[in-house]
Amino acid sequence: MSEIKRYKFGDIVLPNGMIRGPFGSSLKKSIFVSKAVNTYKVYEQSVVLEQNKNAGKYYISKKYFENCLKRFEIKENDFLISCSGVNYGAIYQIKGNFEQGVINQALLIVRVNPLIVDYDYFLYYFRTFIVKAITTGTGDSTIPNFPSVSVIKDIEIMLPDIETQHKLGRVLSCIDNKIKLNDAVNDNLERQLMLLYNYWFTQFDFPDNNNNPYQTSGGKMVWNDTLKRYLPKGWEAQSLLSNRLSSVIKPGVDRFAVKTYLATADVKGTSIFAGTQIQYESRESRANMQPSVNSVWFAKMKNSIKHLYLNKEMLPIISNAIISTGFCGLQCKEKSFEYMASYISNSYFEIQKDKLAHGATQEAVNNGDLAGVYIVIPDDRVLEAYHRIAQPIYAQISKNICENREIIELRDWLLPMVMNGQVTISDGS
Repeated sequence: MSEIKRYKFGDIVLPNGMIRGPFGSSLKKSIFVSKAVNTYKVYEQSVVLEQNKNAGKYYISKKYFENCLKRFEIKENDFLISCSGVNYGAIYQIKGNFEQGVINQALLIVRVNPLIVDYDYFLYYFRTFIVKAITTGTGDSTIPNFPSVSVIKDIEIMLPDIETQHKLGRVLSCIDNKIKLNDAVNDNLERQLMLLYNYWFTQFDFPDNNNNPYQTSGGKMVWNDTLKRYLPKGWEAQSLLSNRLSSVIKPGVDRFAVKTYLATADVKGTSIFAGTQIQYESRESRANMQPSVNSVWFAKMKNSIKHLYLNKEMLPIISNAIISTGFCGLQCKEKSFEYMASYISNSYFEIQKDKLAHGATQEAVNNGDLAGVYIVIPDDRVLEAYHRIAQPIYAQISKNICENREIIELRDWLLPMVMNGQVTISDGS
């Protein structure tokens, strides 16, 4: 294991390598222009939060850039750090082809010295160690903010030699690339499912008894007064609160020694992050929903699109997790799980949920509100056919989610172990 050296944060950045965004008055909407050949992009928090350098929509003229904002210009390998709001401390690195531009007031540019710090290593080290020091004890304002640049420069950090950083950075990058690959596969599979769901259950062109598209081929449609639309003969409409395909899961958990608590913040879309280790006796009141096989979960809060689809492939998570009461769970029958999961995935459901959300401080739905959400109930033949097609797709999605969770745990375990000398990175890593 190489020697670990102590630095000040200011020692590992290039001269003038920490630049806080300009005052808001420098980027008033009145100075924005349409994107053109000689314009400069304004990099906003969305770039960091979405981990996407193409996020954002505002531009300034070349003249305004050169006269007023040139010192805030983005350069290759810059790290952009979110400095305000609930996601302060998020970090993103500018790599590859990118638009010339400047940061806004909510971002901080950090330019590290590559002779001292490996870029990939710094990204993980920041997320694991530095962000905790920066985002702790910054006051009790409603919207948290970073401390001043001068304070950040004095934060102490510990670094191994540059070669060890290179090796560990490569390992951590490989782990993240695998996570991204699994996410891309799942995104593709979810798109396939949504196309199939819409074709079968919105256009009603599921295969009829002769394997022809039902409605297009003249299948009988019957008016439904509840939904105010025609449905295939034999189909009906029932509320999400009371229907023959699922039932609402009530709060309450079995006694346990130690489990992982999944708060709503631990779920992004359908991706599941580390969570928090809790004990039964000392758990917070919100840690009170029991996951189960063939259960479908959605975040109750308005404008919060977070879903959990817990089939048998998710048993590693089901058996070791407790879910927040910020989620509503639907216990499905085995052959209705995929249909209910696809229904919850549909944007129509989120629109209906948001319409019914209420509350003085935080708008959300409760179980009773689900009586106002109506779903189409297919006949058993079509439901089973959808189950046969969609089941292996959902199974693969779940396997990828579980693999990502294991990889994330490995990644988050590895860096601290290297730093305290319990793990070394060899040349063959």
